[in-house]
Amino acid sequence: MNRLLLGAVLLGNLRVTVSAPVMLAPPTQVRFDSVDYKNILHWTPPANSTSSLQYYVQWKIYGEPEWLDVDGCQGIQKQHCDLSAVTSEPMEWYYARVHASLLPSSKSAWALSPRFNPLWDTVISPPVLRLNVTQRGIVVRVKPPKQPVRKMHSSLQYEIYLMHTNGKKEVFELDCCLNKLTLKELGHKEKYCLQAQTLIPFQDKSSARGSVKCVTTL
Repeated sequence: MNRLLLGAVLLGNLRVTVSAPVMLAPPTQVRFDSVDYKNILHWTPPANSTSSLQYYVQWKIYGEPEWLDVDGCQGIQKQHCDLSAVTSEPMEWYYARVHASLLPSSKSAWALSPRFNPLWDTVISPPVLRLNVTQRGIVVRVKPPKQPVRKMHSSLQYEIYLMHTNGKKEVFELDCCLNKLTLKELGHKEKYCLQAQTLIPFQDKSSARGSVKCVTTL
């Protein structure tokens, strides 16, 4: 009897402690970085986070109620996710969101990106120039931006900048259907430098100028 009473007292003094799930801080600086319609979502890990954090990414079209998981971006440890396949409609507006998780039960709130539109928010690359010096002058061949840009914009134009050593500058325009320009009536054995940029006329949008390339005439 005494043993039963002692056992009851001991059980009464025991307290079962249940740990509540720890709420993680959410990722920060969630944003789309888009170049030539390759739409990559980036984010910054929460402050004081560990390298074992996992991230889960979802997306939706602006105005739609349902969030959808991004395939290949569930339980990942990298801090970026390629959403090009699910954000391919140039006229749509999109949102993405990401939350952090630390197994077995800790997770953060969702962190939301700004609204994103591929057509207006993507950055267009400058064309690449290949130069060949001949007796007739400088032959400029233009390698256009990547295929997604050409697919979205049939009216691309290029501006070719010719820079003389005396400071004079000339600008030549080239339609996207043409990829070759011959610069004539240049001085002999003189150095010329060239740059190019891509133009999208209907958007009044342009790329940055590409790298400078220089040649010396014959």
